[in-house]
Amino acid sequence: MKYDILMLGHISQDVLIDHQNVRQDIVGGAVVYSSFAAGSAGKRVKVITKLADNDLHILKNLQHPLVDWDVLPSKQSTSIKNTYFTADKERREVILLSQADPFVLEEVQAEASIYHLAGLFGGEIPDSLVLPLSKRGKVALDAQGVLRCLDEQKNLVFRDWGRKQELLPYITYFKTDAAEAKILTGLDDREKAARLLCSWGAQEVMLTHNTEVMVCHQGNIHTAPFTNSNNSGRTGRGDTAFAAYLAWRQDHDAAESTRFAAALCSLKMEKPGVFRGTLDEVHKRMERDRV
Repeated sequence: MKYDILMLGHISQDVLIDHQNVRQDIVGGAVVYSSFAAGSAGKRVKVITKLADNDLHILKNLQHPLVDWDVLPSKQSTSIKNTYFTADKERREVILLSQADPFVLEEVQAEASIYHLAGLFGGEIPDSLVLPLSKRGKVALDAQGVLRCLDEQKNLVFRDWGRKQELLPYITYFKTDAAEAKILTGLDDREKAARLLCSWGAQEVMLTHNTEVMVCHQGNIHTAPFTNSNNSGRTGRGDTAFAAYLAWRQDHDAAESTRFAAALCSLKMEKPGVFRGTLDEVHKRMERDRV
């Protein structure tokens, strides 16, 4: 069976502490938010992840009719503590509490049109997987999986990706947020940063910001606003937007897919957890927000 999208990455058991010091424990990770977004867009998804045996129970709440999970054994599962310092959740401290085993190429057996490397930190999905997977299909990569690194205190800190200009030509879809884009390019201007990343070889660059989704494709810039009425579901914003774009992009142009991603993600941010809405709701939001 060939899947529309194969997603590779760790599930994370997240500890969230908001700006008022209120704690919440949730199951997260890029593959969790991404799989529901793509599945809700009607695409068949395969997720390859890793969990310790005593954490397999968390999969019970991650079932979607279009998502197949392939869970590989690991000595530990991944757990991350996120402390948010502002109400808009734009400023945060990220600490890695435990880490699942990294992936190797031989573990990626299924065929797919898109191989989405949805890592949470550097080394989880080695750079060495990019080139061989690009020979099988289109590669999508989230910048957080190559920029977030461990320091001596096990804090996750952001550092530039040394192999960006070497490997970006093998990546069809590259996703970054505004802060990550500045680390990669040195530029504050989001449009200039997206264009520079494309000039280094990525075919389509998505750059998310708390106000909008921006996509650079073939020299054109497409934008669509986030229109969420609250931030209760802010965690997983970038993962959801990127996966929604990847799913819709298989059958639609870049401009339409940008609007779709922004609308679906806006709905997701109004409720904690993964996106569990309908395509009809997304289309209604797209019409309402059309400018």
